[in-house]
Amino acid sequence: MTATLHHFAAADGTQLAWHESGEGRPVVLLHGLFSDAFTNWLRYGHAAAIAAKGFRVIMPDLRAHGQSGKPHDPAFYPPDILADDGMALIAHLGLTDYDLGGYSLGARTSVRMVVRGAAPGKLIIGGMGLTGLHSTGRRSDHFRKILTGLGMHERGSPEWMAEAFLKTTRGDPQALLPLLDSFVDTPEAEIARIAIPTLVVSGEEDEDNGSPQALAELLPNGEYAATPGGHMSAVIKPELGQAMADFLAR
Repeated sequence: MTATLHHFAAADGTQLAWHESGEGRPVVLLHGLFSDAFTNWLRYGHAAAIAAKGFRVIMPDLRAHGQSGKPHDPAFYPPDILADDGMALIAHLGLTDYDLGGYSLGARTSVRMVVRGAAPGKLIIGGMGLTGLHSTGRRSDHFRKILTGLGMHERGSPEWMAEAFLKTTRGDPQALLPLLDSFVDTPEAEIARIAIPTLVVSGEEDEDNGSPQALAELLPNGEYAATPGGHMSAVIKPELGQAMADFLAR
């Protein structure tokens, strides 16, 4: 599926990119760490599945990823900067009636946007469990280890596989490292106040960010859907995009 590429400037001047496909109700989808909009949403057909249900699919490249700016100065990565960027994109596009979702880091960022005032009609939290929202440090440490040990990870290890993925997306370690320090925890009490209809969708083998089932149970209007695969492999399977499309179209 083809997508159009657009840019706008964040408040600090960083150029941010977003991609669009389809027409209809807007849905903003945020990709995961080390990834980009093309890899997460376009390459394996998820955006096409959602657009086919009558949606305008808006897919930013997060700061330090894809075709967005990748500054190396830590000053460009204050706490919650990705949520700031997401809110800025929604304002830039003038969206008032829209849906929001993401995968992994994109899911965490979507939650941060909601607790800070974003008001989508529906929310999708993909590849994320409860621990990954309220205790971000464990995953930050994991990725910091990957980025500071490039070329030294044991072949076949989770770190080695993440490094291999980073190479496929041409990630910039010098931009990604300071980004890790921008992650903000969301307390369980704040998560429990998210009353928006929410789909928690995750690979059935994915516990990388804690329990997605526990997250769905904590949310007042949460539901859980399991798709094939683990944290990395679920993204390449059509069931992920189909589950998202079916939820949005209901």
